[in-house]
This record gives sequence, structure tokens and C-alpha cells, in this order.
Amino acid sequence: MTTGTAETPDGPAGAPRRALEVDPLIDDPATRIVVCCGSGGVGKTTTAAALALRAAERGRRVVVLTIDPARRLAQSMGIDELDNVPRRVPGVDGAAGGELHAMMLDMKRTFDEIVEAHADPERARAILANPFYQSLSAGFAGTQEYMAMEKLGQLRARDEWDLIVVDTPPSRSALDFLDAPKRLGSFLDGRLIRALTAPAKVGGRAGMKFLNVGMSMMTGTLGKLLGGQLLRDVQTFVAAMDTMFGGFRTRADATYRLLQAPGTAFLVVAAPERDALREAAYFVERLAADDMPLEGLVLNRVHGSGAGRLSAERALAAAENLAGPGIVDQGGGQTGVGGPAATSPEAPALDCTTGSTDSPRTTDIPPAVAQLTAGLLRLHAERMRVLDRERRTRNRFTALHPDVPVTEVPALATDVHDLSALRTIGTHLASPPHRNR
Repeated sequence: MTTGTAETPDGPAGAPRRALEVDPLIDDPATRIVVCCGSGGVGKTTTAAALALRAAERGRRVVVLTIDPARRLAQSMGIDELDNVPRRVPGVDGAAGGELHAMMLDMKRTFDEIVEAHADPERARAILANPFYQSLSAGFAGTQEYMAMEKLGQLRARDEWDLIVVDTPPSRSALDFLDAPKRLGSFLDGRLIRALTAPAKVGGRAGMKFLNVGMSMMTGTLGKLLGGQLLRDVQTFVAAMDTMFGGFRTRADATYRLLQAPGTAFLVVAAPERDALREAAYFVERLAADDMPLEGLVLNRVHGSGAGRLSAERALAAAENLAGPGIVDQGGGQTGVGGPAATSPEAPALDCTTGSTDSPRTTDIPPAVAQLTAGLLRLHAERMRVLDRERRTRNRFTALHPDVPVTEVPALATDVHDLSALRTIGTHLASPPHRNR
């Protein structure tokens, strides 16, 4: 997809860069899935919720799927609790005809639903009661990512929503989201599983002979490593799940193709920090390698200042000037560090708000006011250093990936805890980056 990009100035030289325009993306009827991905702690959940709310209030029927252990999404949407069933969000402006539903992935429940849907009742009960299955469905590496993709496939197949917004799992690495479904599918369809299943398939005396001779060494070794009871649980699980293993791999592959298809858009979410943008760069490159449709980068929690014309250096100089005697203004005709010009009646002082030199002399400012102003100037200097660091970090990313459209969301003074705050985030998402600074 290439909807919703524009050129916008960037940096002091005014070099053009592509801006991500969110509204054309979420308004396009062809956009059916938006996947918010990136490393942990960068605001994926908030971004997904804000996008979903904005799309709903612009007339689309939307469901947002989140995988959020902090459950902030439910709180911000005024819902007591999210679970594995989409629930309509109250308070959404439906004047344009849209609706918003929200759900939180229940990993184990999703796995249970797969078992119940693809096994007869007796076999389903045996699987659900199996201790190895209970451990696998609750915390096996990659299960959460796999089940997120299962749920996405289920939602898309139902065709009840114009748009599905997905908040990806908080993985240790952003790449886990793409890799884990295939890893789990490979495990469930791998050599070990086939080996454990083989005796049951052979059956009769031949099966017993195979089990006793062909697998005695392997099962003996596994029994020592895992414990005899766990090994028996695994073998019982494998025997019960035998008819379902191929389906896991098939569904994983189908959902993977769905992510590559037209109508899906990936948004990489990052913070203006070196590690987060490095992870974002890895993800951008991986999406390109796997032919996934990348729409752009959302840069969250970008700091700004209403006094950007006052540099850190000038703010610190003004703070030193206000800090007290012996720095610039020397009483009694002593020049000190400031030199003769510092004590001249004609020597102008720095205007701390504009950076100009037309303000009264610092000796005319009451000491308490001077001390407070100096502290504020130092805070401003620190803020300008943060801005400069964020700008340089972002520019390194855009230099490496000039074709990736970017939008920025400013750091807010308060936490996002209601629909109003989500609307504010959505407004910033839809604004050109240079307006967010």
C-alpha cells in the first residue's frame, strides 16, 4: 500500500521526507487489517487503540485485538474487562455510522477453541485434560504469537468488520511476531512429533515391536531428561492430537499469506530512542524481505518545546548570568569573568523567552525571581538537548530508510486513560510530523 504519504520538511536544511498520513489509510475500504508492531514498551497498544477509535468515528466498523498484560486498553475504553470475545466499546461517536469493538487475546482459550473445533468431543476432552497440553497452551515459546495469528485468521474469516487492528505481542524481539507462528507450526509437525506418533499409526504387534525396539533408546533418553510421567503425557497428547497437526501448519501458512496480501498494512511503532529505532530498522528490513506491506513508522513520545528558538547554549548562558554575582555582572566596577562590557550600563542582557538581548539588566531582577528563572532555563536547556538527541536519532533512521513514511506523536503530560485521550493520540497520528514538534 502507498496511500497517505506526503513530503514534509525535516531538519534545519529543510530536506524533504515522506510523511505518513493515517486518515487516507484507515478511510480506504481496501484496508482490512492494520498490524501495529515493534519492540516492547513503545506504545503499540495505545497506537492500535487510537487508530481503531479514529477509524470507527470516521465511519468504519472496527475491531481491535490487543495482547496487553497491563490491560490498559480496557481501562482507556471504559470497559470493565476485555476477554477473548469482541465487545462493543461505549461512548464512541457513531454519527458517521462506525462502531468499535475490542478484545484481548486469551491465549489458552484460543488454543482450546481450536481443539474443540477440530476434534470430536471425546478426543477434545482428552486433549484438554492432558497435563502436557495444559502447559503447552499456557506458556510454550511462540504459543502467544501463534494464537494471535489464529485469532486474526478467525476474525478475518467471519467478515463482520470493515477493519481489524492488531496490537502484536510484547515479544523480546520484534521479529518473534513473524517467526513464532512458523516455529510452533514446525514443532507440531516436526520429526519428534512424527516419531512419537509413529507407533500409534503402525498399530498391532508391528506397532508394539516398533515401540519396544525402534524407540526404546529414544524414549529411555527422553524419560531420563523429562521424567517418565511427562513423557507419557507427551505421548498421550501426541496420540490424541494426531489428526490436528497438519492443520496447525496449514493455518499458520494461511495467516502468513494473509499478512502479505493486499488490504493488510503494517505500522512499525517506535520511540525516538536508539535501541527502539534500531529494533524498528530491523523490523522494516525483515518486512521488506518477507514481502510484508509496510505502511510507515509511528514515532511515539516525541518531545517538543514552545521556546525552540532558545538554544540550550543560550539558555545555559542566561542561567549563569542570573545565578548570582561573580559570573557576568560584577558589582562595584569589577569586571571579573564578564569583562568590561559586562558591567557597562549599555551592555544588554539576554531575553530568556526569545533569545534576544533587549531585556533589563540582571541586576534589576529580584534574587528569588532570578533563581527561579535560572532553574527554568536549565530545565529548558536539558529539554533542548533531549530534542536534539531525538532529532539526530530519528534522522539516522530516515537516512537509512528514506522511503519509509513517518508520523510523530508528542509525549503527553498525562497517561492515556480514556477515550478523550485516545482521540488526542489519533489526532496527532493523523497530523504531519512537523506540526507535532
